[in-house]
Amino acid sequence: MFRLTVRDHVMVAHSLPDPFFGPAAGLHGATFVVEATFERPDLDEHGVVVDIGEATTRLSEVLGRLNYRNLDELEEFRGVLTTTERLAQHIASGLDETMDLTGITAVEVLLRENPDAWASYRLKRDG
Repeated sequence: MFRLTVRDHVMVAHSLPDPFFGPAAGLHGATFVVEATFERPDLDEHGVVVDIGEATTRLSEVLGRLNYRNLDELEEFRGVLTTTERLAQHIASGLDETMDLTGITAVEVLLRENPDAWASYRLKRDG
């Protein structure tokens, strides 16, 4: 199995209005390091998993719609707790919708909340 990962970051504000989240229930800021990994069983006709430049550009575009925004105010998150896990899912889906991922069997997005804590979402594809 071949894998390629690109990385970027995003700065957001959001709240997690549930007592479960303690102080994070209130509005707060977060900076996430975002890693997007593309997976395929064999390299394509160019000998790559996916073009690094395109993957980097598309990840930047998906994150650009969130960067410096209050996620509580965005329609796509209405009624959704924007946990790290849900944000990873949202970003993976955004990459799946905006890229030609022919041959890619999975896209995994990992969000690092800090050096000691992270969450990820793996979107399986038929390729």
